[in-house]
Amino acid sequence: MKKKITVFLILGILLAAGWFLGLSPIIKFHNNENLVLEAAKNYFDLNASELPTGNRIKTVTLKTLYRNKFLDKDVYDPYGTKTCSVDKSWVKVKRVNDEYQYYVNLDCGIFKSSIDAVGPEIELNGDKVVTINIGEEYKEMGVKSVIDKKDGELSIEDVSIKSNVDTSHLGTYEVSYIAFDTFSNKTEVKRTVKVVKKLYQTMKNVLGEATNFRGEPTNNYVRLSNMLYRVYGIDSNKNVILVADVDVSNVNYSKLDEWLEYYYKHLNKKTQKMIVPSKYCNMEVVDEASLATTECSSYTEAKKVYIPSIVEVNKAQDLDSNFMKTYTMSWVSNKKNDKEAYLTRKIFYYEEYGKSFLPYDVIQNYGVRPMMVIKGSSLIQGGDGSFQDPYTFGDSSIGRGGSLVNERSTGEYIRISDRLFRIVDVMKDGTTKVISDTSIGRDINDMFFAANSDSGKITYNPEDKSSVAYYIENRAVEYVDIDYFEKHEIEVPIYKKEIIYNEEVSTKKYSVILSAPNMYEMFSAKSTFDSEGISLSYWLLNTSKTKGIGAAIYDMGVPVNEEIGEYDKYGLRVVGFLKKNTTITSGKGTYQQPYKLK
Repeated sequence: MKKKITVFLILGILLAAGWFLGLSPIIKFHNNENLVLEAAKNYFDLNASELPTGNRIKTVTLKTLYRNKFLDKDVYDPYGTKTCSVDKSWVKVKRVNDEYQYYVNLDCGIFKSSIDAVGPEIELNGDKVVTINIGEEYKEMGVKSVIDKKDGELSIEDVSIKSNVDTSHLGTYEVSYIAFDTFSNKTEVKRTVKVVKKLYQTMKNVLGEATNFRGEPTNNYVRLSNMLYRVYGIDSNKNVILVADVDVSNVNYSKLDEWLEYYYKHLNKKTQKMIVPSKYCNMEVVDEASLATTECSSYTEAKKVYIPSIVEVNKAQDLDSNFMKTYTMSWVSNKKNDKEAYLTRKIFYYEEYGKSFLPYDVIQNYGVRPMMVIKGSSLIQGGDGSFQDPYTFGDSSIGRGGSLVNERSTGEYIRISDRLFRIVDVMKDGTTKVISDTSIGRDINDMFFAANSDSGKITYNPEDKSSVAYYIENRAVEYVDIDYFEKHEIEVPIYKKEIIYNEEVSTKKYSVILSAPNMYEMFSAKSTFDSEGISLSYWLLNTSKTKGIGAAIYDMGVPVNEEIGEYDKYGLRVVGFLKKNTTITSGKGTYQQPYKLK
């Protein structure tokens, strides 16, 4: 008897569970459909003018019924956990045989009415995201097909297209495509149209039929990795050729490839990804009779960065002006022979006047202006191409007030003691290595120094009173607020004779507040004039064991590649390490708007 009772009890529980989980929710859902149906009929009884005529269909949503108080409580799914969708739930009314027929659709989570509530599928011609250059015409690609599960293929002519695309202004726009099936179910798909400023097309519009800039253009400035470049021209692959605006360092021609690897590592990651490894004109050996050529006969293997050749320089000439010639003296990629390579500058003097290129020993140090090719598809995000407002690409962020200097990047500018400095590197210990943008001091008799000693060797040693290093450590502090700096260990490279990149025979370490720049580091070269139009020379810390051999830069930004006389005087340019807790108060890190410090 007990077993029978137990069996009946289990069956009862199962039936109750089945009722609760299956039949009861379905009944509740249908009751909700009837509730909404009655509400809709009441709505149209009071709004008879909204009833459809002909073959039209009129829809009233659940939201409208709530808003007009035809339902006094929310409609939930049968389990009472979630309300039914107010936008996807509706009642449609259609005139059939002179009578109005009502069709209810409730969307309540897993419970949905069985009526057709899905609009047709729209397939577009072309991509759903289109990018075009500013000023170009947007050509509508239209609709490929419209297919409904119940109605089959519908006419693409019935698709309405709405667009707010304005190609005269940068921005992201939308084109909407709207279609209905015979039951008035709506489908809307969108195409995104991005109106951008592509670098290649922008340069192509400026250059017209030309492939490179000539003379002294004022609209081809680019800022990448916090460094200023000029657009040289465009190539056949629709990419853009850049060249550094000024010399970055002074390097031996024989060591260019090694130094260019060092330079590439100082470009930020986004810039590196923009570079297209390319073959560059080198015509490795050129005789003097061919120096005026504008045709290239040989190329390098694909490289990420290189330097200009005589061909690039010659093609940029326009009467007496040429932005590819420097005020300093810069290497071009061509050699005269195994021992001599060519360099260029704005103007040569005396018996060299009027020439564009002169040969110099490959182990001498002269300026380097790196050149690189970047993707023409790169998007310009700011600037107008002028020196004051160069084109930018969003590859670098701007430091916010209160952020640390050691969170910033190589190349950014900082104002310290009313003097402009530039970030060389952020060190592992959290300090930030910076270099003054120009020589410090303005009194020619005060800040120039002649390094000499009994031996005649020009040794960089802050412990030797006859050394410029001692002078910098003890006198430069009068011109720079050293409260921002901390003592840091430097390595002085010592060479056997000539000063040659990566060929030091030994190094000597010292702990100092300020030092001279290393010839081969970023931004150690200088342009002709500083920001105040004054041209000042400066010492470098590279040291030779040989009498009379030292490192310095003349007023014109050209390295001393000869013995330094006992009384030759040069100015001071300094390098220091900002404390790791140094913070920014304002500024953008640019030449025009450098960061200011707390």
